[in-house]
Parts: sequence; C-alpha cells; structure tokens
Amino acid sequence: MESVKSSVNSTADDTLWRGIRTDVAVQVEREPILASFLHATILNHATLESALSFHLANKLDSPVAPALLIREVIDEALEMDPGIGHAARADLAAVDQRDSACQSLYEPFLYFKGFHALQAWRVAHWLWQQNRRSLALFLQHRISVVFSVDIHPAARLGEGILLDHATGIVIGETAVVEDNVSIMQSVTLGGTGKESGDRHPKVRCGVLIGAGTKILGNIEIGRCSQIASGSVVLKSIPEKSLVAGVPAKVIGQASCDQPALSMNQCALSQVDQLS
Repeated sequence: MESVKSSVNSTADDTLWRGIRTDVAVQVEREPILASFLHATILNHATLESALSFHLANKLDSPVAPALLIREVIDEALEMDPGIGHAARADLAAVDQRDSACQSLYEPFLYFKGFHALQAWRVAHWLWQQNRRSLALFLQHRISVVFSVDIHPAARLGEGILLDHATGIVIGETAVVEDNVSIMQSVTLGGTGKESGDRHPKVRCGVLIGAGTKILGNIEIGRCSQIASGSVVLKSIPEKSLVAGVPAKVIGQASCDQPALSMNQCALSQVDQLS
C-alpha cells in the first residue's frame, strides 16, 4: 500500500481513506471473527465521514439519545462544516506519525479513544457555535463518560492534534490549543479558581505536554515548547522552552525544533538544574 502518512485529502481524492479500507480488507482475511465488525465500521462506508459518524454514534449511544439520533447530529455537523472531516484526517495523520504503537491508520480510527474523543468534541464544538448549547453539553458529558476525556465545547482546538492514551485529559472553556500539539494522558488545561471570563491556557503550535502536567490560568505556552511530565505550570513560558518542576520553571531550550512531532520525552538532562 502506498504511504498515507502526510495525506489529509478531501473526499474527492481520499488517499487516506482508501488506504484504511485496503488495510482493513486484509484484516478481514486474517481475523474472520472480526469480519462483521470491520465491514460495519469501515468497509460498508464510501467515505471517512460516513464511517466516522457511524462509529462515534455507536460509542456515544445512550438511553437518552440512541445511536441513530446521535448519528444524525454528527452527519449534520460533517455536512455543514467540511473542516471537521479535514481536521479528522490531520488528526489521524498525527497519530500515525507520532505514536509508535500505531502500525496502520485503521487502528486509531477504530480503537484509540484519544482520536474518538477529539472527533466527538469537534461535533460538540460545532453545536456550540450554532448556539445549540444544551446538546453540545450533553455530548461533552457523554464524551467524558465514555472516553474519560473532558473538553468543554467552547474551547478552541486546531488540527493535527494527538491525545496520546488520553485518559484524564481536561481542557477548560476558554482554552486554546493550536495546530500540531501533542498531549499525553492526565493533562489539565484549567483555571485557578472561581473567576469568570478568559481564564484558561493558550497552547501555541508545536507544543509537547508530558503526562500528568497541570497548566493553570490564562497563560501562554509559547510555540514548540516542551513541558516535562508532572509539571505544574502557573506562568507563561516563551517559545521553544524546556519546562519542568512544581511549580514549573524554564530549565533550557526544547530538545528540538518540533517537540510535538518528535515525541522525545526523555530529553530532560538539564532537569538537574532544579535541584
């Protein structure tokens, strides 16, 4: 199969989706017990958008809002805002490029809850922008229950985002996450108290945020910075910084030009400066 790592094509010439279908057809032959599942989720769908709405709706299904109704909402969002489908392709490519556990694009599409939570959030965000806020908040709740990821529908997230493992990620209402950011599990982009208004972090493009990090308040994380796991960040940090500690401080320069793409979480030799 030809490489699809950099493809974020539209449905008019969707190399990425064709590649997924090709790989899944192979899996049907290898694991006949999964044939029905793989046909229902992938092979029965001509477009990524159709498959995505089917798959997400079944995961978000509840007695209050059955999968059939949820799928109608997702289909509406995908039709009205083609940017959601484009972002989904960029997010898939991000997983493929950065997650060493990913061997084929069908794997995050079917099995990685970070990808699922992010795409479901994109639908909730679209609903929020359409002033359908009750339904947006309902989806936020279902995403939190099903995927253990809590992203407010009013938050603003870019494309090419990796939520790796994803369990315990919290992103607040006025947070901003720009393009090509990688976020590990148990990360909080939160406020510092009961204040209202613009109160959450602004994470610029290319940032890598290590597991368990807490970034609190209306502060800016400069582009292409790298935050060590377990840090508590309470102040803005300049671009291309290496940050660690509780409370966090700048201990040097990021290990490379694009930390979010390299996913190098061990480049903390300068951490001895904190002791």
